[in-house]
Amino acid sequence: SANAKDVFFVPGEHDVLNDDGKSYLERYGKNAKGAGWYSFDKKGVHFIALVNVMNLKAGGLGTLGHEQLEWIEDDVQHLKSSTPIVVFAHIPLWSVYPEWGWGTEDSAQALAYLKKFGSVTVLNGHIHQIMQKVEGNVTFHTAASTAFPQPQPGKADSPGPMKVPAEQLKNVLGITDVNYLQGRNALAVVDSTLA
Repeated sequence: SANAKDVFFVPGEHDVLNDDGKSYLERYGKNAKGAGWYSFDKKGVHFIALVNVMNLKAGGLGTLGHEQLEWIEDDVQHLKSSTPIVVFAHIPLWSVYPEWGWGTEDSAQALAYLKKFGSVTVLNGHIHQIMQKVEGNVTFHTAASTAFPQPQPGKADSPGPMKVPAEQLKNVLGITDVNYLQGRNALAVVDSTLA
């Protein structure tokens, strides 16, 4: 159970690269499982925080791994299908652009465990830009970043920070607010630039 002042974290690849996530877990993962995954319930919503940056695959694709996938299956099996689900993960759980590592190799298995639920929202960062997709009962949202804007998929040779004139920078950076009203299935996701 969470209160309104709680802040919840999932690691990005830069949080775990130097020491296999040990510092991250010491600071943010005290009650987490495995490499830092966890879940909690708040106001009738079940939240799942996943870690898909620990064992990056060829091209930088994220992976959840067998242990975490088993945990997801166990975590949701007791929930009613009417329970709204919100999933946090750093790398997208849909294949945005696998050539750049913008996807999670084994996400299909994780999403299969969530098929019984009427409302599933997946929130992620990593690609530093706003994209949305609806696939069945799952709505995917990727968020802009507050630093290091990335090119659109396929618009450059590789991902990486773009050079942007200073006067345009606030237009390509941003924040995402997510609001939930109890009794409603949909989340209000509002993306705003820093401009």
